[in-house]
Amino acid sequence: MAVRHVEDKEAHVYTAEDDGDRSSGFSDPIGVLVEQKWRGTVQDKSDMEVLGRGQVLRGLIVLNNPTYAFERWHGTLIVWAVAMFSALFNTFGAEVLPIVEVVACTLHFLGLFAVIIPLWIFAPRATPSEALLTFTNGGGWPTTGLSAMIGLLAPVGSLFGFDSVVHMCSYHPSLYVSTILILEAAEEIEDAGRTLPRSIMYSVYLNGAMGFLMAVTMCFCLGDLAAIVETPTGYPFIQVFYNATQSYTATNILVAIFLINLAACCISALATASRQLWSFARDKGVPFSGWFAQVSPTMHVPVRATVASVAVTCLVSLINIGSTTALNAIVSLCIAAGLTSYYIAIGCVVWRRLVGAPLPPRRWSLGRYGLAINIASLCFLTPIGLFAFWPPVTPVAPSTMNWAVVMYGGIIIWSLVYYSVWGRHAYSGPVIVVKRDY
Repeated sequence: MAVRHVEDKEAHVYTAEDDGDRSSGFSDPIGVLVEQKWRGTVQDKSDMEVLGRGQVLRGLIVLNNPTYAFERWHGTLIVWAVAMFSALFNTFGAEVLPIVEVVACTLHFLGLFAVIIPLWIFAPRATPSEALLTFTNGGGWPTTGLSAMIGLLAPVGSLFGFDSVVHMCSYHPSLYVSTILILEAAEEIEDAGRTLPRSIMYSVYLNGAMGFLMAVTMCFCLGDLAAIVETPTGYPFIQVFYNATQSYTATNILVAIFLINLAACCISALATASRQLWSFARDKGVPFSGWFAQVSPTMHVPVRATVASVAVTCLVSLINIGSTTALNAIVSLCIAAGLTSYYIAIGCVVWRRLVGAPLPPRRWSLGRYGLAINIASLCFLTPIGLFAFWPPVTPVAPSTMNWAVVMYGGIIIWSLVYYSVWGRHAYSGPVIVVKRDY
């Protein structure tokens, strides 16, 4: 458990070994999973989910030019463009990242109403029974309930990212390196032990409410479901926008709001993934740690970790040219890795609470309902983690199989072998307490 507690002003760092907590052997495989999740998030936002296969941009092109013939390598080039842009921004434009995040947050909030209001006014309206009580089994599974559980894989991905600020806070100059912190993180946050979790909770509340409003709006404004699913654009929401507005210009603007927010997500996800790799390398938790842990003395950012993250994204995007099955499996792998890291972290807290083991002091907690909330979280994560490895449709063939379970097992085995052979001799373990003296 890598828990940090800031008490006073001068930093004194205590590792797991200093406190007699032999957690480093457990945290190294967890760190591999977290790093895989955030590396996949960069790919997920820029590659697999939308921009990687060029589906959204292709959809706009097809909408405006039905004769356009899309090739897979077009999507790969789009991935490279987005990845390079994000890398350049994180390297040379890191100083203005907080400004970009504020602008993106404003567009995110206002963009919701820019989308739903035209849908409320112009889109065909379904009855409450049609919108809320009609269920469709599109995967060919025996029951609609099973199909719904497998279909949760896509929306569960939207739950990732709330913890990104925590990984950014690991990049703290006063604790580990004598450099300045460009990106907004713990140095720029007073009372970080209290402010950070509160900001995460407020983000969950706000985005949960906005997501619920958008989901209900789409349920009532879809129109003909069969026609929407078979849209030539490749993305049903583009067709919904066009059916509602009957305007190419309006549809392009609404989709552009979505794309701009995704571009901002790519920048932030790359920032988190690179800092996570840098932090893990700093603790000697990955191969070639000395190389990845270097911070540029002139730009004051982990350039090597950023370049490595972008290079992995570009290489993985090449898979799309030959096989969409393998690329889709990586999507599931990233979700499964993230769910596992959450499951283990929450599970450790639950275990320590149940057996009465001490937890590090904290500035913020869930109060007396914390244990119940943690247990409920585990109950939610258990079935979701199981279905993350299921194939999306049946009958299952090699081309439709979800091969994420094979890659997941390979990563777990590799991380355990790596730690047993080399990592346990070099890995310094997580920080348990950070104490500051006035």
